[in-house]
Amino acid sequence: METEERPLKRGWTTGACAAAAAKAASVALISGEFPDPVEIGLPGGRRVAFALAINEAGDGEATAGIIKDAGDDPDVTHGALVKATVRRGSPGSGITFRRGEGVGLVTRPGLPVAVGEPAINPVPRKMIADSVHEAAGEGADIEVEISVPDGAVLAQRTLNPRLGILHGISILGTTGVVIPYSCSAWIHSIHRGIDVARAMGLTHIAGSTGNSSEAAVQKFHDLHEVALIDMGDFVGGMLKYVRAHPVPRVTIAGGVAKMTKLAQGMLDVHSKRGAADLDALAALVMGAGGSAELADAVKGANTVAEAFSMAQAVGVPIGDAIAAAAWRTAAPALRGADVELEILVFDREGGLLGRKDFMPVKER
Repeated sequence: METEERPLKRGWTTGACAAAAAKAASVALISGEFPDPVEIGLPGGRRVAFALAINEAGDGEATAGIIKDAGDDPDVTHGALVKATVRRGSPGSGITFRRGEGVGLVTRPGLPVAVGEPAINPVPRKMIADSVHEAAGEGADIEVEISVPDGAVLAQRTLNPRLGILHGISILGTTGVVIPYSCSAWIHSIHRGIDVARAMGLTHIAGSTGNSSEAAVQKFHDLHEVALIDMGDFVGGMLKYVRAHPVPRVTIAGGVAKMTKLAQGMLDVHSKRGAADLDALAALVMGAGGSAELADAVKGANTVAEAFSMAQAVGVPIGDAIAAAAWRTAAPALRGADVELEILVFDREGGLLGRKDFMPVKER
């Protein structure tokens, strides 16, 4: 039976949920009644409504909560309860932010908010402040405490601990909307990781495609944890950010399959972008000194790993050839930056199979 594919459902960021919860709680603090649903404006001007999951009024404070719906995006915070508790602030204080349970604490420099502050990013802060002003009026003095009861557990599935955001998740979002499979949270983490490394004065960072290559490159260069950037498949996304925010030395590390795809011109090495081209790999094998017979065998290999094994068995330095070709793909993404680039190719056990040593990319 054929089924019609439906469009992927969009969702809402933690920032949008926090803003809606803060507005509902502010209305209740002033009027004694919780609006349900509660409507807020998004940064792009669209107005949307959220149903309340909880509402509680206490002595001098009010709390509202919204269940985050990430739509069809595989977001770790999908289904989380985002709560806002509001209280009257001291005269002239304006809108102030407090960190409740499950919201991270910033402990390292280089992030969009200062050390010691709740991990509530600038755009969500503005969304929350605007929503509170809608309820309480411009110039209102309101303290807003954001909490996510399961946030400390959820944060362990994110890069927050490495970034120095402790005890919980970050309240994120630049548009209020989650676009399914846009991987915006991952890209955000790559950018913030680079920012933190720069702020700590590190001069060498390493982007890795997976856990094995990350462990291998950390051991190879004896790198600080903050220098490790979990770039996943987004080689180009990481390099473009480094181009605008340079670090003197950059290593790209990965396994044979993804580094082969990088060598063949793919800056996004996800499987959906296509498989490695074994014919092109065979040409590299011949360029590295392999025979025509070996090249034919590589063309018929089941996997890139098998092709590597064939070349290694007869002493052809295919790993170095892949690293060199990968460097030629990656370097133009850094063009103009005062950066030296290195490529490392590892096997699944962390053994080094190929290397293109550090070379400057500024003039390329």
